[in-house]
Amino acid sequence: MTEDKDQYPILSTIDSPHDLKRLPGEELPQLASEIRKKIIQTVSKTGGHLAPNLGVVELTIALHYVFKAPRDKIIWDVGHQAYAHKLLTGRRDRFSTLRTYGGISGFPRRDESPYDAFDTGHSSTSISAGLGISTAKALKKENGRVVCVIGDGSTTAGMAFEGLNQAGETEKDLIVVLNDNAMSISPNVGAFSSFLSRRMTGRRFVYFRRELVNFLRSIPEVGDNILSFVRKGMDSFMTFFTPGMLFEAFKFKYFGPIGGHRIDRLIETFQNIQLLQGPILVHVLTVKGKGYPPAEEDPAHYHGVSCFEVSTGSLKSSSPRVPTYTEVFGDTMSDLGRKEEKLFAITAAMPEGTGLKKFADSYPERFLDVGIAEQHAVTFAAGLATEGFKPVVAIYSTFLQRAFDQIIHDVCLPNLHVIFCLDRSGLVGEDGPTHHGCLDITFLRSLPNMTLMAPKDENELRHMLYTALMHQGPVAIRYPRGRGEGATVEPEYRLIPVGKAEIIREGKDIVIIALGSMVSPSVKAAMLLEKEELSVGVVNCRFVKPLDRELVSFARPSGRVLVVEENVRQGGLSSAILELFSDMDALDVHIKRVGLPDKFVEHGPVTILRKKYGLDASGIAKAVREFFR
Repeated sequence: MTEDKDQYPILSTIDSPHDLKRLPGEELPQLASEIRKKIIQTVSKTGGHLAPNLGVVELTIALHYVFKAPRDKIIWDVGHQAYAHKLLTGRRDRFSTLRTYGGISGFPRRDESPYDAFDTGHSSTSISAGLGISTAKALKKENGRVVCVIGDGSTTAGMAFEGLNQAGETEKDLIVVLNDNAMSISPNVGAFSSFLSRRMTGRRFVYFRRELVNFLRSIPEVGDNILSFVRKGMDSFMTFFTPGMLFEAFKFKYFGPIGGHRIDRLIETFQNIQLLQGPILVHVLTVKGKGYPPAEEDPAHYHGVSCFEVSTGSLKSSSPRVPTYTEVFGDTMSDLGRKEEKLFAITAAMPEGTGLKKFADSYPERFLDVGIAEQHAVTFAAGLATEGFKPVVAIYSTFLQRAFDQIIHDVCLPNLHVIFCLDRSGLVGEDGPTHHGCLDITFLRSLPNMTLMAPKDENELRHMLYTALMHQGPVAIRYPRGRGEGATVEPEYRLIPVGKAEIIREGKDIVIIALGSMVSPSVKAAMLLEKEELSVGVVNCRFVKPLDRELVSFARPSGRVLVVEENVRQGGLSSAILELFSDMDALDVHIKRVGLPDKFVEHGPVTILRKKYGLDASGIAKAVREFFR
């Protein structure tokens, strides 16, 4: 604690927003500096969302300095910008546990603190949630304001505009703070982003207004009334030429743009508006990565980072370099783009995160980043497919859920050739329950016309992508976050027979049917059990839909099957296997299931989570042994 007081003399005295409010205004910039230092030092050890949090330090201080949380509700859209909020709301002493197993979450969690007003992990939900809370407060006749902090990237999603539209129509008390840093994860795209970029015009007007007011003040004959009239006139003029025009069309009172790193200006603005009624929007200009030069220079890279050296910003060295599934996917797409002129790549605000940056640079006319708009991405792809193109929609598993309706009605129903590449399927680690991709098998295998597969390694991923291009109809490929298995990548592509499993090991005592990331630990488990004189067969299922009906004849001699998947068991691969064996009257085969339980899995390193839920080699071996007890 003494070390904390030495390094963070002001921050170490803050245990709640009540302590913050006692600080004199002149100490707040120093507090901001200490918060930045604490975030940088912590994230360098735990990994996490660095650049977005550094950009909102002053904004967070100002919000908690003026508003009275938790009576006043502060909702952080996406939630990856809430680290400073956590430091100011009683979690400073536990901040070193950020994103570690058993530690505090990297996102707001209502079960973690009364200051976290809403659980967030996906974007663009804050305005709708805030309007719901505000409506409930009005019905209960409770005091307290509701403040939604949403980034300009998140406003590219339609849900944000649905919330704005409803809030303006109902005229409920709601404060929306637009955190405008011209970024989501990657640079923003689309017409709305271009409209917001007119803030530069706003800055020129701010300069023009200041100079004009100074000039008028220098004239003795000009009184305060005329100056006030001029100010009001220019405010209206600026509103017309800045994004205020759009938000006032939604019936929001617009304030801004305001410098997001001027604590005094922010506090003054929030103090002025907290007594106003109706929907209000405060437009704040911030710098993503503020205060840490490497993050300011490359905010996309430092949006979410693993452990790094603070002095240089370079990532800490790890084990020998094995390419990630994301990198292999990106390289394969670039190669296939050269061979197939109808290949078109689509992503939702993540060209780097999905590995498509290389494809985008090579074939810009056949690439589109739609922003945080997964529903639009899917239906846009469907439109391309009707004209003979082969669109590949690369989206993280957890984010594809947002477009489920479009997958059903716009792709599967008309049986269009759209390929979904689901990065981050399965457990993703420290980002936790909002980001684990543990539901995609369940919701995708229920859809008619869908073909669903998962590779056992990076080499098979290449062949699956090629197979998907040659196939007709909707196809989804799920693959995990992180490095591959170190498999040798074959230069020539080959077609994988659709619906055909691969027998990796023969075994007379039991058969393990594994999918994707679970094939390798299943093989290791079989090798462990071999030393115990158990003969264990292993099948790389490859396809969840359609399933290989030959699995029944392969499993019948042993009479025992263990199904292993990195997905919830409900409706997953094991459910599909049970259905298949039932339909083929193979009820004499005893089937056990290893997968994720019916719960939202906590955050923590993937190795720890897999061990806890029996998805590593030792856990799979243990499940096999239970057959013979």
